[in-house]
Amino acid sequence: MWKSQSHGRICVVASSNQKKKKDDKLPYLNGYLRAIVKGRPNPQFSFRKVMVKTNRIFRGSSLSSTFTAWCNSHLRKAGTQIENIEEDFRNGLKLMLLLEVISGERLPKPDKGKMRFHKIANVNKALDFICSKGVKLVSIGAEEIVDGNAKMTLGMIWTIILRFAIQDISVEETSAKEGLLLWCQRKTAPYRNVNVQNFHISWKDGLALCALIHRHRPDLIDYAKLRKDDPIGNLNTAFEVAEKFLDIPKMLDAEDIVNTPKPDEKAIMTYVSCFYHAFAGAEQAETAANRICKVLAVNQENEKLMEEYEKLASELLEWIRRTIPWLENRVAEQTMRSMQQKLEDFRDYRRIHKPPRVQEKCQLEINFNTLQTKLRLSNRPAFMPSEGKMVSDIANAWKGLEQVEKGYEEWLLTEIRRLERLDHLAEKFKQKCAMHETWTSGKEELLSQKDYESASLMEIRALMRKHEAFESDLAAHQDRVEQIAAIAQELNELDYHDAVTVNARCQGICDQWDNLGTLTQKRRDSLERVEKLWETIDQLYLEFAKRAAPFNNWMDGAMEDLQDMFIVHSIEEIQSLITAHDQFKATLPEADKERMATIGIQNEILKIAQTYGIKLTGINPYTNLSQQDIANKWDTVSTSRSAVHHVSVDIAGSLEEQMNSLKQYEQNIINYKSNIDKLEGDHQLSQESLIFDNKHTNYSMEHIRVGWEQLLTTIARTINEVENQILTRDAKGISQEQLNEFRASFNHFDRKRNGMMDPDDFRACLISMGYDLGEVEFARIMTLVDPNNTGVVTFQAFIDFMTRETAETDTAEQVMASFKILASDKSYITVEELRRELPPDQAEYCISRMTRALYGESDL
Repeated sequence: MWKSQSHGRICVVASSNQKKKKDDKLPYLNGYLRAIVKGRPNPQFSFRKVMVKTNRIFRGSSLSSTFTAWCNSHLRKAGTQIENIEEDFRNGLKLMLLLEVISGERLPKPDKGKMRFHKIANVNKALDFICSKGVKLVSIGAEEIVDGNAKMTLGMIWTIILRFAIQDISVEETSAKEGLLLWCQRKTAPYRNVNVQNFHISWKDGLALCALIHRHRPDLIDYAKLRKDDPIGNLNTAFEVAEKFLDIPKMLDAEDIVNTPKPDEKAIMTYVSCFYHAFAGAEQAETAANRICKVLAVNQENEKLMEEYEKLASELLEWIRRTIPWLENRVAEQTMRSMQQKLEDFRDYRRIHKPPRVQEKCQLEINFNTLQTKLRLSNRPAFMPSEGKMVSDIANAWKGLEQVEKGYEEWLLTEIRRLERLDHLAEKFKQKCAMHETWTSGKEELLSQKDYESASLMEIRALMRKHEAFESDLAAHQDRVEQIAAIAQELNELDYHDAVTVNARCQGICDQWDNLGTLTQKRRDSLERVEKLWETIDQLYLEFAKRAAPFNNWMDGAMEDLQDMFIVHSIEEIQSLITAHDQFKATLPEADKERMATIGIQNEILKIAQTYGIKLTGINPYTNLSQQDIANKWDTVSTSRSAVHHVSVDIAGSLEEQMNSLKQYEQNIINYKSNIDKLEGDHQLSQESLIFDNKHTNYSMEHIRVGWEQLLTTIARTINEVENQILTRDAKGISQEQLNEFRASFNHFDRKRNGMMDPDDFRACLISMGYDLGEVEFARIMTLVDPNNTGVVTFQAFIDFMTRETAETDTAEQVMASFKILASDKSYITVEELRRELPPDQAEYCISRMTRALYGESDL
């Protein structure tokens, strides 16, 4: 039996030498013996009772460290400190000094001698001073302190902390402890993940301490970056910031708090009270500052109103000064547009610019009266604006503005009516020009387009019909052009003031009209020529489609046959593959001839397009197949044929032998990648040199790249298929012969060759393997192989069912029986037995899992 010296808890743990009780089974767990002292700090409390409680709670180095740090936080003000709280107070000198510092009072002069009676006398002086502060000491002397009694010493320090650091804390007439708790709750209430309910577990994650600091000094901690799952980091952050910036020494240990189910309440209260005293003074100073600021704010507000009045008055007078000359100017403009702009400016002045100034004038008078009232109520002298900025000065200036404003609008309207008569003919000219220019806008660009170069035959014919409609529209606009020329002539004869602009615009319209006629005829000629060329290309497209479709179907069938290579599992199947491959090779010459014929058709189309500058759209209207599709699929067929040849010749034997052969093929393909990369480099150099055609070969770089990637993908898929078969065979404990038999049966009834069986085919497969199936039994089996009710049975589901029917499994009963054997037929097993019988790693894993299972924290 051992006693824990931390956090005031006594733990009892049974050793291996003790006799095991009847219910002492794995895992071994004894409860904690708790010793919790309840009580509230009170001016009239029994020191003896505190000592009795201290015998049970002041056992850990944690509390001693906290009290030592608290004492030093005060003693350093006197230029000293203690190292050992049990030893350094024995002579009473530093104890008396501590009381003087924390109370601010002088104690009797201490005895300087080093004899025991001198020390007792000094301690008694300290105890008498404590009693004078309302602490009742009963049947206790100074001898225990002088003798270094740790329990009595810690109890005495706690009494001092209660009296001088905590007792005076009171919020809403609560007790000291409750007052401190209420203060903490109010300060931390707005913070997430903080809920202060006590002085022990509420502080374990460190967030409450960080919240206290952030509430008063947000510049010291970025609370938003703290995490609840990092209690040690949070606590250390609070300790370091408090010690560095708040002059609060580190009194607690983060690991000690986190690793203790219930941290010591006295230690937490001691440390938290330091924050209260550190921030209480700041709050008092803040209250005083707020009181001063309130007085200053009144003056500032009055001064602000004075400054705003001066500024607003200056701006308003300046605006009036600038506006009056503008309204006095009655010089007429030469053009209607200019005069209309003057009228619009005047209307903007009346509608936009003047109304805000009216409001400013009104607001200025209101602010002046309000300011004078505030000054009178606060017994301050009346406000006297600068010279020329009195309310009466502003009113006189405003009156002058309104006088010059009269008659301005009437003068503007008279001038506009006069110019309107001269500008009527010019406006008619502008309207007709605008209508014509709107119609011609973009027409030259449209006629200059060469969209027919990349259009199909149907699109060319549509473009031709659209052009014929444009020609009719062009003829209809001839009359408007003649009208524009006639109006321009008349304006010149009447000596219009802007005749230069009119003539220039008329000339531009006439020149543009002549150009439109030329472009129209040129586009008609181009459309007719391209239409004839596309009729020829369309015939070639149709011939390509007729040849490409059956050739593509032949290659699809060839691909399906060649892909059967990946599901062979026996010598007979491989031999069948060889025979089929020989038959396939016999058809290749005729197929290659057909391929060359389709290439010839495509080349003829390209030749026509290149000769006459036609941009092909790349789409054959009669088929979705392109020459590139045919070439890619031919390359795939050729590649797969090669793979079939090698696989059919080389791959045979067990699954491991097949795997080794396939991996060798895969490595050979991967090793060939360097040749592909070199070919890519040569291909890039050719393109950079503007060489896009190669008369020496029909294959492109895309053909080669796709073929190589398909071959690599096919071999990788086959390797994965064999690996899965090996894993299934080994995991289910079945032989190679059984797996081959299952695969052969599945392949036989996989009639669609899609890797799945329909329910009817699955039933036939089971019957062929000797199952006597009724409707109920078959329904049960279907729920096993198709739990999601998809309507099909995959190969993996089929293998799982067959191996479940034949292989052995470890049941829960078998596992329990094995544990009972290790425990010598006992109903429980001990830690020592598990560690003796199992490998170390597995033993520790088993122990931890069984322990968590006992407390509902595991799925065991």
